[in-house]
Amino acid sequence: MRRLKLSTSEEGSASLEFITVGLILLVPLVYLVIAIASIQASAFAVEGAARQATRVFVQAPNSAEAAARAERAIRFALADAGLDELEPRVSISCSPNPGNCLTRQGMVTISISLTAPLPLAPSVIGLNTPLGVPLSATATEQVSRFWGGSG
Repeated sequence: MRRLKLSTSEEGSASLEFITVGLILLVPLVYLVIAIASIQASAFAVEGAARQATRVFVQAPNSAEAAARAERAIRFALADAGLDELEPRVSISCSPNPGNCLTRQGMVTISISLTAPLPLAPSVIGLNTPLGVPLSATATEQVSRFWGGSG
């Protein structure tokens, strides 16, 4: 009696396995690189916004102009990084005189925090905001000892 011989040849299956495993590993790796790059760019933007906001704040002639300049610097830095649609939380504190930030040799601290969205992440169910990573930055600058504004 003659036996049937089944084909046990694995010819061509190595390339198929390589492509399958490669895609399974490559797609998450590419997304991880894109997400980390996006988060890093957002972190640089928030840090730059805080630093520039304190710089323009301490050089303003009065408190009202200082707040406007700081807001404009923050918006510009975030827009430059493509984060202009986000709403940052900004806090300004002053020492040693909390009532008047622009005193000679006073310290002005600006803190900015926001949630940077993850790329290609869907909105959270029930909310209209995408998933994201919370970021914050703080910068402190000293008012010049030669400052002579109106406060």
